[in-house]
This record gives sequence, structure tokens and C-alpha cells, in this order.
Amino acid sequence: MSYEEFQRGQMFFDAKDYAEASRILAPVAEGEPGNRAVVELLGRAYFHSAQLGRAEDAFRSLVELDPVNGWAYEALARTLERRGRADEATRYRKIALAMGTEETREIEVSVSAADLVIGG
Repeated sequence: MSYEEFQRGQMFFDAKDYAEASRILAPVAEGEPGNRAVVELLGRAYFHSAQLGRAEDAFRSLVELDPVNGWAYEALARTLERRGRADEATRYRKIALAMGTEETREIEVSVSAADLVIGG
């Protein structure tokens, strides 16, 4: 997959067409399963398009890829809450808070330029 496809997915995400963004980003993530930026944006697209099972999977993958990323734990907690699993979410929220990540009601981007290496 290419950086151009990632950018295209980002464009649809920015336009709030989250379902289309997820459709574009899913094959990119499949081709680059270790790319945190792609996995994160895909998880956010799934979250915002209410594909919560897929969002949960993406955020669990992000936690595995980047276990010191407090934001990833917070995103997983928010997703679990939206799925009606507040008790399970508490565990991940506590980890996020211990890492210094504040509780949020939004799922925002935390992608850095270093995370955007695709196909390399």
C-alpha cells in the first residue's frame, strides 16, 4: 500500500466521511499491520462511524504496537464504554491515567511524522 492511499484516507477522515475513510484505510492497515499511524487513524475512523467492534480491534492492536502510548489505552477505554462495557473500560482508563493521559470524550489524532513511514 502507498502513502497516497493513507493521505486519501486522511482526506476522507478530515471531511468527516468516516465510513469511506475506514474502507480506504483497512487495506493499508492490512498491508502495514505494524504502522501505528495507519492503525490509529483506522481505529478513529471506525470509532466515528460507529463500527465499534472494529474500532476495539484496531485500538487493541495499537496498544500492542505501542504499549507506552497512554492515548491508545484511553481510546480503547472510550470504545469499550460506547460498547456498554464500562467495567472493562475502567482497567484501560486507569492505565491511561497512570501514564499521564487525561480522560477524554473525544478521540483525537496523535500521529507524528515519524509514524507515517509506509512501505519502507
